[in-house]
Amino acid sequence: MDKNNKIPFDEDNYTHNINKSNERKLDRRGFMKTMVGAAGLFAVSTLPWGSIAATELMGLREKKYPKKEIIDVKKLNIGDAFEFAYPTDHDSALLVRLGENEYKAYQNACTHLRCPVFWEQSKSELVCPCHHGFFDVKTGSPTAGPPRRPLPEITIQVEAGKIVATGVKRYET
Repeated sequence: MDKNNKIPFDEDNYTHNINKSNERKLDRRGFMKTMVGAAGLFAVSTLPWGSIAATELMGLREKKYPKKEIIDVKKLNIGDAFEFAYPTDHDSALLVRLGENEYKAYQNACTHLRCPVFWEQSKSELVCPCHHGFFDVKTGSPTAGPPRRPLPEITIQVEAGKIVATGVKRYET
């Protein structure tokens, strides 16, 4: 370059308008190396999150749920339902007493768009009022409407006259 920061000869590779120093260092090859390096760095940095997600989605690890007392057996009549929170305070659930010693509990969110599900005792079914989805109370399977997946079931047991939630069954396809 001359003292005016110009190339002193004719150049036909269209780089004669480059006036800044170090501007020629980032050519196509340099750019591709930078992109491959950035992609590699991104892949390595997201690897732990990917393995956690794969473990969770494939069900390779058994989740631990706390035991939680729901209600006293004497307070729930046959045919009645009781709403509670499980496994966290933010997860709504619904317990239905079907018989003398028969109980079913499900997470209270429709598998279509997560609207709350209600117990309709006269028809013995769980109803999602948002899009008219219906679920079988004994299995949690959808019987009508847009939901295609069953409601996640909460495992329960009776201990010393109280109904206790012990876990959530995994969704099975």
